[in-house]
Amino acid sequence: MTRAKVRRAVGSVAIVLATLAAILVPVTPAHAAYGPDQTVSITVTSNAGPSLMLAQLTGTLAFDDGNTKFRYALRLCWGSGAYPMPNFYALVNGSTVVYPSQTGSTTAPAGCQVALFLYDGEYTHSTTLTNVTLYVTGGWFYPGNTYNSRTKSVTYDNPFN
Repeated sequence: MTRAKVRRAVGSVAIVLATLAAILVPVTPAHAAYGPDQTVSITVTSNAGPSLMLAQLTGTLAFDDGNTKFRYALRLCWGSGAYPMPNFYALVNGSTVVYPSQTGSTTAPAGCQVALFLYDGEYTHSTTLTNVTLYVTGGWFYPGNTYNSRTKSVTYDNPFN
């Protein structure tokens, strides 16, 4: 066999191997990238009796460029004048209620009860995600045994649609 024929045979084998590798290696799906963090800062205060900070939700929320997910890193402060513990939830696209799970707690800063509650996670929606509204509710007793509660909300729009 001449040198030219050997080179052609080696080249042909290399092309066949490259083609087989391209066919057999699974294609990994593209991962959606998250956009910039949007700052979350919602404070609920009493509106009857003495002014009390009831709850404060702070942290970040970010949407993915695939329009189906959002991630959150949130901290819920239980105001020292509030009772019972405040709560929050997310309303996705105005219709789907999401209750983030508490992932931990840490020492509370001044003005909060014993702990600062941590909520870190990701939510995947079944359709195009256009916005998320966070609702925070805190309660207090005034006057005497009369229970009062207040809710504040803020809507965060998905910048990718």
